Amino acid sequence: MTAAANAKARNATAKKIRQFITPEGVDLQLRIASSGLRLGALIVDLILIVAVLFLFSLFMVWVGFGGSGDIAYTVWMLGFFALRTFWFIGFELGSRAATPGKRLMGIRVVARDGGRLTADAVVARNLIRELELFLPLMMLGNGASEDMVSGWTILAGVVWSLTLSLFLLFNRDRMRMGDLIAGTWVVMAQRVKLDSDITTAADAQAMQFSDAELAVYGIFELQELERILRGRDARAMREVADAIRAKIGRPVAEEDDVFLLSYYRQLKARLERGLLFGKRREDKYASE
Repeated sequence: MTAAANAKARNATAKKIRQFITPEGVDLQLRIASSGLRLGALIVDLILIVAVLFLFSLFMVWVGFGGSGDIAYTVWMLGFFALRTFWFIGFELGSRAATPGKRLMGIRVVARDGGRLTADAVVARNLIRELELFLPLMMLGNGASEDMVSGWTILAGVVWSLTLSLFLLFNRDRMRMGDLIAGTWVVMAQRVKLDSDITTAADAQAMQFSDAELAVYGIFELQELERILRGRDARAMREVADAIRAKIGRPVAEEDDVFLLSYYRQLKARLERGLLFGKRREDKYASE
């Protein structure tokens, strides 16, 4: 590649980076997910949802509801609405903040203010999708099947849905209308695999912490953190990660296991260096 091509590639990458500056002056970077990855994630999720509905339809036939066309259609439509609504909301409220499609594409949802995703934000961003995509297309589809709308009306409805759905192509943060209203970004998810033995140091760190951020905890907290990491309980990891973030002033910008494992490794290394010089801090209440 030429120098001009390299510079262009670097500029394109830089345009996707969003930064947080913590109170300690640590620069955190998030990379905005591309529209292609988001579309791929949506397609994967819709395929999975349709697969679940197909199995549900077979179940309806097995229990005897398949013979009544009106009842079967009504139940299927209600099931489709309920499944797609709770699919997106339920998964994004989980510890990964991502649906199966998003996880496959390596992306996740984060709050733009760096805080923990709230239920209000997740519900808002996903209900707006109904107005952007599903509701207009379903109404047009039902109307067309019953010859209640003209071809021009269908075309206008499709254009309207596409205009709302493709809103993310016309802003630098690749936000849907739902993201804009809910205050969220969809970013590349930082992933690391937990070591089989977490006490083994790794050369590469997923994140970096300042000495001031590491200085707030001691040996007792290190041991507790090791216990939490070995247990791998998602709820416990979320609570501990949130407590540490609040203590050191870090926004939520990565997955909990990534954050905890990086903090554990660097805290352990810091305490070990301190022991070499005769320093031993038992817990966060002890002075150095």
